[in-house]
Amino acid sequence: GPAVAGLILARFGLTWAYGADVVSFAASFATVLAIRPLPPQRDDVSAGTSPWQEIKEGFAYLRGKRVLISTFLIDLDAMVFGMPRALFPVLALTVFRVGPRGLGFLYAAPAAGALVGALTAGWVGRVRHQGRAVIWAVALWGAAITGFGLSGRLFGLALFFLFFAGAADVVSAVFRGAILQLNVPDALRGRLSAVHIMVVTGGPRLGDFEAGGVATLVSPWFSVVSGGVACVLGVLALARVFPELGRYHAETALPRTGSGP
Repeated sequence: GPAVAGLILARFGLTWAYGADVVSFAASFATVLAIRPLPPQRDDVSAGTSPWQEIKEGFAYLRGKRVLISTFLIDLDAMVFGMPRALFPVLALTVFRVGPRGLGFLYAAPAAGALVGALTAGWVGRVRHQGRAVIWAVALWGAAITGFGLSGRLFGLALFFLFFAGAADVVSAVFRGAILQLNVPDALRGRLSAVHIMVVTGGPRLGDFEAGGVATLVSPWFSVVSGGVACVLGVLALARVFPELGRYHAETALPRTGSGP
């Protein structure tokens, strides 16, 4: 998608790029409308409970699950400090001098890495120490972003580091998702998944703000490198504050039941 957008920008301009985006979103919207209604199945315990009370129950459960809290915080660490997407246009223009097409490749490289990482992720099912895997994957993400910032004007090397970062990110996402699904009872899974969605969608936007702010105060190069280093340091700090994450083993997950806690 991003690479195609770069090609359209270079050949036809911004109007056509946004037009193609509108068409693709219209197709997605039509697909969503075609999905049949799926009303939630409420059990006798939750029947009559107010939505606010249900939200409070979800957060109350989360407070007692330090492993889940650590997975949310480590993802925020990666996205807030190690997400330089907001700087791609200025880097493409002033550092790599690659124009709109090259900008598209900058956006596409992490996505390509994530795709390859997902397609070759069959090995993750054999990993039992999933918490350690999350720690390593996020640390590798931060290291790759640091390498991207240190690539200088070597555009190919920069793309390699972004590709590697995308692969590390999808591995982290797989294990964090598994930990969430295996440690939340069915009755609370929707509420805790909502918290997860807030983290994965809000974190990158906070990262855009952080990256742009540091770039304005110092420089884009410093923003990328310092963000990657801060991400790695944040991983080390979280691993120390939340030792439960490093000790987490898939066999310690909740037994699979259909009821709440």
